[in-house]
Amino acid sequence: MAVTSAGVLLHRLGASGREVLLVHPGGPFWTRRDEGAWSIPKGEVADHEAPLDAARREFVEELGLPLPAGDLVPLGEVRLRGGKRVIAWSLQGDLDVARVVSNTFDLEWPPRSGRVRSFPEVDRAEWFALDVAVTKINAAMGPLLGRLQP
Repeated sequence: MAVTSAGVLLHRLGASGREVLLVHPGGPFWTRRDEGAWSIPKGEVADHEAPLDAARREFVEELGLPLPAGDLVPLGEVRLRGGKRVIAWSLQGDLDVARVVSNTFDLEWPPRSGRVRSFPEVDRAEWFALDVAVTKINAAMGPLLGRLQP
């Protein structure tokens, strides 16, 4: 059975039009990756957890900030290359990316060294104009950008 993740695509009207908030994954595997590496704040839906509840929880865990108030609009789902399902909602709102503090995970690094290091799940968040976001986001999640309501 495919793993299911859920997340929120935060968007706002900026100087250049609609902007979306994307997050860059933390850890050594992602350090030098940019285009196609970004995502929406999302995470795995636990057993017996509603996807919307997981999306709200993951937003707070990955950004360290509360989800802005407002109406969440369903964007449907996409499938990542590995088969994972991502269910998403959009929300118009704003937040200061300079205040983002992600939760962390432990990883043996370097591999087979016996040393365990802690890395942020998200090493940064940024606002991108839609035309730039299309190049930054994981290609399988790109359709979510096209589903945003004007």
